[in-house]
Amino acid sequence: MSLLMKPLPCLLLPIIFILFSSTLHSTSHGAPSADLHSQTNHIPGAVDESENGLVGWGVRRSVLENSPLAAQRTTRKDPLNNFKYYTGGWNISNKHYFASVGFTGITFFLIAAIWFVGFGLCLLLLCCCFCCCHREPYGYSRAAYALSLILLLLFTVAAVIGCIVLYTGQGQFHTTTSDTLDYVVSQANTTVANLENVSDYLAAAKSIGIDQVSLPAGIQNNIDNVDNKISSAATTLQSETKKNKKDIEDVLDTVILALIIIAAVMLLLALLGFLFSILGLQFLVYVLVIIGWILIAGTFILAGVFLVVHNMVGDTCVAMDQWVRNPTAHTALDDILPCVDNATAQATLSQSQEVTYQLVVIVNGVIANVSNVNLPPSAPQPPYFHQYFTRIVDHSISSKLVGDSQSRFSFLLQVWQNYVCQVSKNNTCTTVGRLTPAMYSQMINAANVSYGLYQYGPFLVGLLDCSFVRETFTGITKEHCPDLKRYSMWVYIGLAMVSAAVMLSLIFWSITSHDQRERNFDRISNSLLGCQLMNGRMPPGTPLGQGVLSSIW
Repeated sequence: MSLLMKPLPCLLLPIIFILFSSTLHSTSHGAPSADLHSQTNHIPGAVDESENGLVGWGVRRSVLENSPLAAQRTTRKDPLNNFKYYTGGWNISNKHYFASVGFTGITFFLIAAIWFVGFGLCLLLLCCCFCCCHREPYGYSRAAYALSLILLLLFTVAAVIGCIVLYTGQGQFHTTTSDTLDYVVSQANTTVANLENVSDYLAAAKSIGIDQVSLPAGIQNNIDNVDNKISSAATTLQSETKKNKKDIEDVLDTVILALIIIAAVMLLLALLGFLFSILGLQFLVYVLVIIGWILIAGTFILAGVFLVVHNMVGDTCVAMDQWVRNPTAHTALDDILPCVDNATAQATLSQSQEVTYQLVVIVNGVIANVSNVNLPPSAPQPPYFHQYFTRIVDHSISSKLVGDSQSRFSFLLQVWQNYVCQVSKNNTCTTVGRLTPAMYSQMINAANVSYGLYQYGPFLVGLLDCSFVRETFTGITKEHCPDLKRYSMWVYIGLAMVSAAVMLSLIFWSITSHDQRERNFDRISNSLLGCQLMNGRMPPGTPLGQGVLSSIW
């Protein structure tokens, strides 16, 4: 007994709306819902102007007050404002913030200035005394020599430890900073790739046609406009992020190279100073004293600079954490990783919903009005299907729509495949079926584009509240900030240790080298005196010092 072929189930529309309802329930067909608009109200004092698709964005929840970020931590004296307390919060584009955080390194800067000027005046005074005043040679104390040697050894060891801390700290700081920058760029690239994929799906939707039915011309024009916005936003986001990374890496590489050179030179200076002093090579010690005088001042300045960097890292981490907890529309954090323009995100989301809906309407219209039409046997049969097939009821198909969205979607495609007939050379069905392979391929393409846009639905919703930036900053504060703060502290502590240890060593270089020279002088004197007494060359009653000096000179 032959029965009419079963109708092709119109199940693309239900499945797509089931999927969309789980993630896009806050929006309606064609445009964001009023609820979503209410979530993106204008924030007083926020910047709304769009430039290259990257501006301050409308927050998803209402923000009652656009308060400064890290306001409590950044309350410091501002030398540019008569040393009044700075209250503008973290803002790397504000000169008063830089002045206030730069003032935290004033201790090291003052030590560097006092050392450079004070020790320079001492050197000048000693040179004048040496050139203008004649002094008789004097002996040395064994206890004083031993004490100065022990202290010099301790300060040299401290300088070596400081160099190790400095070298290790700068290496770890460089690695951590590079990892953080790579993470930021990776997050931005992921967002750009998703935007480009959405753009590709929208562009593919323009070329889809099933049985000569395609998207309306107005929808296709809207797709072109949205593609332009997506392209501008993606390009600007990627270029700005890479530019920020390059600028930071250029400065960081220069600073790290300077720190490596400083660590190596200060270590060499400490070891050579110790060696020359115990050998009593006073001329070489004096040369190292002049070199060390300048290097110590510079190292103290670097210690102050890295103390400032350490405080800025801490400020930035606190600002990111506060922004994640209570996001505001436009902050200086946009200079690190900007959000996508809210208007662009809304237009992209709205257009993706519109395209998905229209594709569903086209596919279901073809199924209902073409493939599922049951013509009487006496009527001419369309060339693209034979209608005789075993009928099954639609609820038997619906009952099998279980599992995740991917499983349900794959099951529907398999169901459609059961209705595909074999065709002749002129594209006429030669076996039982309601779909030609060409129509099936077109429906599959439409379904894939619809499902692809669905897959990026949560991503597009996330663009509205800039969730990808929140995720990035959350990752930085949890995974990278502790190491950045730790190793930046290591650097300035290492610089301070090296500076102080070499400064104190420098003082004892002169003392130890002088005592060593006097010790060698006495040893030679005693040897010469013994020789003269044995040979009887020294007249009786000649003072010891006079006899020794006359014998030497």
